[in-house]
Parts: sequence; structure tokens; C-alpha cells
Amino acid sequence: MGKTINVLILSAGRRVELIECFQEAKERMQITGKIVAVDASDSAPALYFADKHYLVPRIASDEYIEKLIEICNQEDIDLIVPTIDTELEKLARFRNEIESKTKAMLLLSDDRVVSVCRNKTNTQRFFEEHGFYVPRLITKEDIEQKNYSFPLFIKPLDGSSSVNTFKVENDEQLMFFVKYIKNPMVQEFMQGEEYSVDVFCDFNCKPITVVPRKRLAVRSGEIAKGEIVKDRRVIDDVLRLIDVLRPIGHITIQCMKTQKGIEYIEINPRFGGGAPMSIAAGADSCENLYRLLSGEELSYHEDYQERLLFLRFDKSIVLQKDESMQ
Repeated sequence: MGKTINVLILSAGRRVELIECFQEAKERMQITGKIVAVDASDSAPALYFADKHYLVPRIASDEYIEKLIEICNQEDIDLIVPTIDTELEKLARFRNEIESKTKAMLLLSDDRVVSVCRNKTNTQRFFEEHGFYVPRLITKEDIEQKNYSFPLFIKPLDGSSSVNTFKVENDEQLMFFVKYIKNPMVQEFMQGEEYSVDVFCDFNCKPITVVPRKRLAVRSGEIAKGEIVKDRRVIDDVLRLIDVLRPIGHITIQCMKTQKGIEYIEINPRFGGGAPMSIAAGADSCENLYRLLSGEELSYHEDYQERLLFLRFDKSIVLQKDESMQ
């Protein structure tokens, strides 16, 4: 295409695969831009796979947004890509400032979508109000009146990466975890086939790809083994969800196929850790973004390969300590 497009990856962490996906799409499309990565830690592996990297203050810092704006202007950034849940609300809050002071577009859904996705109570309410199956919420009153049956599932209201999420088998465990977890949310425990569904929508919230990935093994909340499956029931129900949610960019939806039907767990309005699986199968969100930023209009398609089994693994890089510092 010959166009120059510069992309900034936030909270790069271990997202080596994602950076490589952007690099491969850029080279394949003959785009001359660069991939810039930032993180608060100089030991984040993905930093060293980008064309250029910076260290930034922690997300909670008052200087975080100011530093992002400085980097965007210095590197002529066109697109800012968030990668972790904890930065989404702050970025949404400062979206106008970021986009007015730079030429960059923030790849993030609107405030309503972020609010629905980042608070599990809001997520539960959204699903229920729009007629989607979701595990029953066990309230404080239910617990006091013992109006529940085991097993249950408990998680933080604003949690991420399956941190402090537990299956609860008895009253003793329930009483412990309700006190142990800050702002706990208790639900019925779902049983069935678990899916991560990668969805890509254009900047006008129109779906372009929907890719179900069967979760065969999970580590620290992120898929370790998965299979791409064109499950019609999952795809059609997720398209119905996208029609009312109206997200932007790449998002990841967690759900299960149970006896009731498709039951939803959560929505992550960002690239999930397993997104490179769907990208490798042919639903290339990185290429889609480059095409959109180049002025193309995209149409919905299911031209990706199914029955692909992905087995993820760790790999090390070695740096001299002084070389890793900025």
C-alpha cells in the first residue's frame, strides 16, 4: 500500500505474539510505519520486539497520560492499542485529551461499553436486560438466607486475568472467600464447553470477524491450548450480542455452551492474550486495522480456517542488564 502508519502498543508486557502480528501485517501490506511499545517495566519482554520502545509511569500515575501524549507526538503515532483491563477506564476518561493533543486514534470502545465490561455487576445487568443467558447472581440476601446450591463461583467485581477467582464447594469456603476477595461477586457455577470468542468491529461498530476458540487449557486466566471452531450457535449468538453492545476494534468474549444454551461470562474490550490464534487462522485484526486506517471499507466474513489446534509456550530472551535500561 505504501502508506505510513505508526502503532503504539500499551502495557506491552508479554504480548510478543501481538507485536509480531502487527509487524507481519505491516510488512505484508508494505506499510512503512513502525511499532512502538511501552511498559512501566524494562523487563517486559515484548518491548524488545518492537521497532522502538519507551518506559512509562504506572497507569495510576498522574504523569501517565502526559507521557503517552508526548510519545505519540514524538513518534507520530496513528493508532494507540490498549492491551490490559486496568488501563481502559483511565484511557476512556482521557480520550478527548489524548486525541485532541495528538493525531492518534485510541482503539477503544466508548465509555458505555467500557463501563459495561469493566464492572462485573454492570456486565451481568447488561446480559440480563438484553436477553442473554448468564449464570445466576447470588446476592448478599441469598447468602444470608442460604438461597443457593453448590458449586458456586466467586470473583472480584473489577477483576482481570482470573486473579482471585475460585470455585466454591461448601459454606466454609464461601464464607472465607467472601471476606478474602475485595468487592466479591458470587454466581452459580457453569458447566459446559468454554469458549473465547475473538470479535473485530470497524470504527463504526460493524462486525467484520467473529472467531470462536474452544478453551482446552488455561494458565493464569489466559488460554494455553485452544482450537478454532466455526460453531454456528456461538457465532450467531455473539453477532446478536455485538448488535446491542456496539464495540470498536478487537474484543474478546468469554462464554460457555451449556444445557441452557450460550451462557456468557465476561467481555474484554481489548485484544485478549489468545488473539494471535484467530489472527493466524485468517481473521487478521492487525491487517484489518491497517486497512481501515488506509481508508478501506471492510465487510463481514468468515474466511478463516477452523479445526486448527494452537499450543502456546514460553520462550526466553537474554539481555545484558545495562542494555535493557532506558
